[in-house]
Amino acid sequence: MFKTKLISAAVGAGLIAGGLVAWAQPKENVSAARHPNLAAAQRLSEQAYMKITAAQEANEFDLAGHAAKAKELLEQVNNELKMAARQANKNK
Repeated sequence: MFKTKLISAAVGAGLIAGGLVAWAQPKENVSAARHPNLAAAQRLSEQAYMKITAAQEANEFDLAGHAAKAKELLEQVNNELKMAARQANKNK
């Protein structure tokens, strides 16, 4: 009985984490052709987000909310990178 609940909880956590990663992926990537440095920064922030998710899973999400806060900040980074690219587009 306990094993079944544990497996169900693990599967549920995995689905939630997978959904959050998919949700956090940018809907509009910065153009690598127009803004190679901003696009590279965006790729690195996405990689960092995925590594934090892996760390959360490895530690059974017991990171006192710090990993979740880091992921929120990375989402802000992604939004700022997109706004920077848009501003650069307007300046040209």
